[in-house]
Amino acid sequence: MFESCRNAPYFLRQQRRLLTLAGLLASLGLAACSTNLIYKPEVVQGNFVSREQVQALRAGMPRQAVRDVLGTPLVTSLFHADRWDYAFTIRRQGAEPQQRSISVFFKNDMLERMEGDPLPTEAEFAAKLDNRRPPTKLPELKASESDLAKFPAKPATALGQMAPPAPTPPVIYPPLENAAR
Repeated sequence: MFESCRNAPYFLRQQRRLLTLAGLLASLGLAACSTNLIYKPEVVQGNFVSREQVQALRAGMPRQAVRDVLGTPLVTSLFHADRWDYAFTIRRQGAEPQQRSISVFFKNDMLERMEGDPLPTEAEFAAKLDNRRPPTKLPELKASESDLAKFPAKPATALGQMAPPAPTPPVIYPPLENAAR
């Protein structure tokens, strides 16, 4: 009856060991989460506006022409009807986040002015997106005579011994329409 009381210190030690092991595993799991071993998806928000697009805008352009050049604005406000905001952010794994914004102001439904961040050209933006390693120098693909001598030579066939090519069977296509209508 008192057997369990005699073994109580043993069970308490086992329980402490299990709790210590569980705590160690939990801390290792949390440490693994903080490293770059986890895939982080690419997040793109807004619409990219390039320097070429902004250079195509001229003061006095109607709203629809501005929309045709820059696309639909990300933010339009009822309280600021004469202002369109274009914002763009991209977050990629292994690259620093990029954020750009530009505001377009109208007066009497005509473009008055633009304000915002300096924008990259399309080529500059594409170059920042490409984060692959540059190609390494390829080895020269050239075999020397000693390298070729390692392989057996193919037997040469006489011109008269060559078999004529097999005749190709005629191609028969099914009719396009049923003959019986």
